[in-house]
Amino acid sequence: MARAQFDVGEEGGDREGGSTVLALRGDWSATELGDAPRQLPRRLEGVQVGGLDLTDLGRFDTAGALALIQSGVHLPEDAWSDRPEAGRVYAMVEKLERDQAPPPKRGPWAVRAFGRVGRGVEDVWSEMVLSMAFLGRLLIAMGRAIVAPGKIRWPAWVSQMERSGLDALPIIAVTNFFIGAVIAFLGADLLTQFGAGVFAVQLIGVSVMREFAVVITAVLLAGRSASSFAAEIGSMRMNQEVDAMNVMGVDPFQALVIPRLAALLIMLPLLTFVAVLAGLFGGMLVTWSQLGLGPAFFIQRMYEDGTMFMHLMVGLSKAPVFAIVVAAIGCRQGMAVAGDVESLGRRVTAAVVQAIFAIIFLDAVFALIYLELGV
Repeated sequence: MARAQFDVGEEGGDREGGSTVLALRGDWSATELGDAPRQLPRRLEGVQVGGLDLTDLGRFDTAGALALIQSGVHLPEDAWSDRPEAGRVYAMVEKLERDQAPPPKRGPWAVRAFGRVGRGVEDVWSEMVLSMAFLGRLLIAMGRAIVAPGKIRWPAWVSQMERSGLDALPIIAVTNFFIGAVIAFLGADLLTQFGAGVFAVQLIGVSVMREFAVVITAVLLAGRSASSFAAEIGSMRMNQEVDAMNVMGVDPFQALVIPRLAALLIMLPLLTFVAVLAGLFGGMLVTWSQLGLGPAFFIQRMYEDGTMFMHLMVGLSKAPVFAIVVAAIGCRQGMAVAGDVESLGRRVTAAVVQAIFAIIFLDAVFALIYLELGV
């Protein structure tokens, strides 16, 4: 194979009548073009080509034709008479380039900025409308499950409880253990400076029971369960399994959404209680090693403080709400998946982000409510 080359010269034959002739040599193909597409426009600037010399032309494909067209050369109709097959390739590419629509003109930056804001508002509004529609169908499905408990798919409930709850137990326990240890380290270091290191026990108990155990557990389930719910249901949507359920008379909400919602509703309070124990255990070990406060003293301080049970109930009261939100968002995004993989990826990401945002927002709302109630 020979590299694509060209030469521009005068030829005085009868056919060209002394006009400029472009001689093409070598293979004008995608692999052999080299720098010919860059050199050709410079050499032909201000030159009117009257014919082609194709004597030494080798292979010629669409890449070579595109290089000639983009150089701005205008060829006569009989320029390809010596190589008609190359002429057909050139004519096809030229037609495609001629019929190609020009790129749309970009408007002023202010118009684009306001347009993007408008599209964002429209997306938020449509997402709210679709979420309310999903919530309505979910409430109807929950009502049917309560009215006709015999139609509940108990094996699906147990399976989802195992996958969403029991399988998440190790990571939740380990994470909350280290959260309790970190709180203890910070509390012991800070309170010791004021001679109040013993109050690190109350700090650990209040922070773990009231806030960190339930929030960290819900966030972990948002990243673990909400994403899996969206991916599983989304994959079924892509494979048209949900449509097949509708055809067979099976309610997708009863078969897919309700078991996942019930599983998290049952398991998240239990996982939160386990997280409380793990966080307290981590804090107890740190206070024992850093402050010399043994496990017996740690438990006694927790027992003698009459507010600890109230803080535990406050934390556990958030768990069912967080469970409903995480499960509903995951299933909602899964049901909204279209028929392509890109949509699946977007919906899984949206499920995790929206679930974590909802948890933080609802935790702030709970804090304000309990603050007003004096709890």
